Amino acid sequence: MKVAIGADHGGFELKQAVAAWLAERPFEVIDCGASEYDPVDDFPDFCVSVSELIQSGQADRGIVICGSGVGASIACSKHAGVRAATCHDRYSAHQGVEHDGMNVLCLGGRVIGVEPALEIVEAFLGASFDPQDRFLRRMSKVDAIERGGGHQ
Repeated sequence: MKVAIGADHGGFELKQAVAAWLAERPFEVIDCGASEYDPVDDFPDFCVSVSELIQSGQADRGIVICGSGVGASIACSKHAGVRAATCHDRYSAHQGVEHDGMNVLCLGGRVIGVEPALEIVEAFLGASFDPQDRFLRRMSKVDAIERGGGHQ
């Protein structure tokens, strides 16, 4: 699995730990930055990089870390086909993939510690979409909203 990861200054330290953890496992990691701590960088720049890799199929999943995870989830979700959410617990991380097709996990570097974050990342990356009719129907409605057509 190819995993794109990015973070601004608010998530830089946590990103370093997550990226190192990923590198020790059978994932191909695509590091979208930041490569060094910059107190004035902006999370949307890293969201664009990760989201474009998801859109193009060059990455299967993405992880973006900012201070709270909220800004990253908003910015990533502006990209067609990107389903990003902030998760600070294991259940939401795997359920978001299984039921909602989430493909980008957003974390708050100022909200969660390294160990819980790694457990959440593991749950996110270990989950697969469950193609039950009800989940497909809901995803279809979300896709229609994204296309500007409301829901069906």
